[in-house]
Amino acid sequence: MNEDVMEKYIQAGKVLSDILKRIPSKISLGVSLFEVAEWIESEIKKRGAQPAFPCNISLNEDAAHDTPSSGDQRVFEDHIVKVDVGVHIDGYIADAAVTVDLKGEEELVEAARVALEDAISTVRSGRTTGEIGKVIEEAITSRGFQPVVNLGGHGLQRYDVHAPPHVPNRFIRTANHVLQEGEVIAIEPFATNGAGKVAETGRVEIYRVVSERPLRHPKARELLEELRIYSGLPFCKRWIQREGLDFLLKQMKASRVLEAYPVLREISGGLISQFEHTVIVEKDGCEVITE
Repeated sequence: MNEDVMEKYIQAGKVLSDILKRIPSKISLGVSLFEVAEWIESEIKKRGAQPAFPCNISLNEDAAHDTPSSGDQRVFEDHIVKVDVGVHIDGYIADAAVTVDLKGEEELVEAARVALEDAISTVRSGRTTGEIGKVIEEAITSRGFQPVVNLGGHGLQRYDVHAPPHVPNRFIRTANHVLQEGEVIAIEPFATNGAGKVAETGRVEIYRVVSERPLRHPKARELLEELRIYSGLPFCKRWIQREGLDFLLKQMKASRVLEAYPVLREISGGLISQFEHTVIVEKDGCEVITE
C-alpha cells in the first residue's frame, strides 16, 4: 500500500472515530432514528468525506441492514441499538460499529465488546482468519452467549465494502486466509442470547448497483445514471427523491442491475450486540484506524 492510499484510509478512520465517539450521546429514549441517521451522514460530509453506505441502525433482534426510511416515525425505546457506520475518502473505506444499550443487557453488550478487543490483540501478519474467529467465539461463548455464525468481518478495498477475506465469528478450519502486512480488514463480532444465526426479513431500504445491464424502462435508465455517483457502494431509498421509486427499484432488481440488502434478523428472536473496528495489518500487530 502506497503512502497516499494509506493516508486516505487513516483520514477516513479519523472522521469515523470522531463521529463514533459522539453517537452514544445522541441516542436516548424518544429520540428519532431518522434524525440520528441524518445527523451521522451529515457529519461525515461536513468533514470532507462521504458515507460508504447508509448509516445502519438495527434494534434488538435485528443485526444489520436497517436504515430509516423517509418520514420514518420510529423512536428509540428500551432497545439494544446497533449503529454501523462507513466512511470513505476517494473510495478508501473505514467501517465501525457500536452498540448503545437502552435495555439493560450489559453482559450481552460486553460479550461483543470484549470479543472485538481480543480479536484485535491477535491480528498480525501471518495470522489466519480462522484463528481470529476462534478468539471471537471463545470470548462470546465463555460469557454464556453465542456468536452470530453467518455474519462476520471482511476486507475493505477501494469502493468495495465487503471484499475478501471473510473474517468469521467462530472457528472454521477452512478459514485459512493468511493476513498480509498492509491488508485492511474490518473485524465485526456479533453476540446473541438466541440461536446464533440470522435470516433475511421482508424489509429492504438498502441497494447496490452490481451490473450495467440494459434497462427497457426510460425512468429506470435515468435512475441508473443518477446512481453512478455512488461508484457501486450501497445507497438507500432515503437518499433518492423520485416518483415511483419502489417500482423502479423492483424492476432494476429483477433485471439484476441492483442487489438488495434485506434487514437481517436473529432466527429465534434473540437479542444481538455488535462492535466493529477497521484495522491495517502490520508485521507485529495492527493499526486500529477507527479507534
